[in-house]
Amino acid sequence: MDRVLVALIVGQICLHSCMAGVRMAAPLQALREGHAPWVVGVLMGLFAAAPIVLALQAGRLADRRGYHHPMRIAVALVVAGAAVALAVTWWPQWTFAAMCVAAMLVGAGANVGLIAIQRTAGRTATDPTALKRVFSWLGLAPALSNVVGPVLAGALIDLGGFRAAYAVLLVLPFGALAWARRVPREPPAHRPADAVRPRAWDLFRTPGLRRLLAVNWLLSSSWDVHAFLVPVIGHERGFSASAIGLILGVFAISVAAIRLAIPMIAQHLREGQVLAGAMLWAAGVFALYPFAQAAWLMGVLAAALGLALGAVQPMIMTTLHQITPPERHGEAIALRSMTINLSSALMPLLFGALGAAVGASTLFWLMGAAVGAGSVPARRIALPEPLRT
Repeated sequence: MDRVLVALIVGQICLHSCMAGVRMAAPLQALREGHAPWVVGVLMGLFAAAPIVLALQAGRLADRRGYHHPMRIAVALVVAGAAVALAVTWWPQWTFAAMCVAAMLVGAGANVGLIAIQRTAGRTATDPTALKRVFSWLGLAPALSNVVGPVLAGALIDLGGFRAAYAVLLVLPFGALAWARRVPREPPAHRPADAVRPRAWDLFRTPGLRRLLAVNWLLSSSWDVHAFLVPVIGHERGFSASAIGLILGVFAISVAAIRLAIPMIAQHLREGQVLAGAMLWAAGVFALYPFAQAAWLMGVLAAALGLALGAVQPMIMTTLHQITPPERHGEAIALRSMTINLSSALMPLLFGALGAAVGASTLFWLMGAAVGAGSVPARRIALPEPLRT
């Protein structure tokens, strides 16, 4: 692993750990203040609202300016969001409104940074095999972040309250700026004055891209429903913040473990087979989740789910980089980001409404049925023969 890839991984860990910690702490704070689950759903959805609006601009900015300029913007937004969350601990009457602002800032910053990181990582690979290796390693960053952020936030909440948690989380993004110095600067992209800028939506004409994004949306929804329901169920069953954080942390460790094995899996299986198998596995885990009453048993199922959902992201990113034009990778990643964040913004609202109406157990079963059905189109995803390795 070269130093550029290490710098990209550390940069994403710094940004995403702050976001994951705030995303775990904010709904828990809302629940403890007596807000209903649907209100928590609104709050969770806002983490993805700003990225929907900013994704295409962030992708084009990365295509034009490279890594460093977008990363500075990303750090500024994430730090501002964490600072808002910290400040409101002194003015609790504004908690929910301020948390909404913090969620949008943190979500926007993390997404701007993610697009720049993924685009830069893809450009370090020289062939499809290297792409799988790069995105397998890079896939460890959000997995580790989802350990560091929730576990750190949960422990600090139990030890020193929400103020201590937000104060520590606020410092993390600055590490991304320190490590950015190891990433070479790219010359700005120049476009002829009379050139017509292609529309981002034209990328949907790329063979296989629409199906890839649809499958990615289903898998992202699976991730979102798990992140949404674990704090809700944990609160209902009287689990401590540390226990809830550890369940989410076990999930993230499992994601990291499977991503270490992805290069070996990819050599023997078609991308569609990996995706379809992961979706069927996730469907089975969702079917069992409502029967887990103890925290340790929820941890076991979280680990099993992490194996399934952790296997898919590097495969999707590898395929995305191979089927889209190199000069538009930022835009292609942005389109993927928009579909994911649209799901993350809307699905918690739906989860909150359905949870209040039918209960959390039914939500798990509905998600399991949907992701299981999605394994059929996933199996049909394949690269054109000249691109396969």
